[in-house]
Amino acid sequence: MQSEQFNALLAPISSDLATRIANARKLDNPEAILSLYSSGLYAALEREETKLWQYSTEALFSLFEQEQATGHIEYPEP
Repeated sequence: MQSEQFNALLAPISSDLATRIANARKLDNPEAILSLYSSGLYAALEREETKLWQYSTEALFSLFEQEQATGHIEYPEP
């Protein structure tokens, strides 16, 4: 996938995930975005080769919550 295509795909995924985080954690949008962008999940998500962009918002949110609770992420088998 070309970089422009990936970046266009990443924006709505990030937006949806930040909204899910805001709702679940009762945060305002800037706090939710900061929480997402400072996570290891986001660092992995922004690397196209991880293929995390294929996961649903709920699956990504579950991985985010796991990282927040335990400090690490166990990715599902492909």
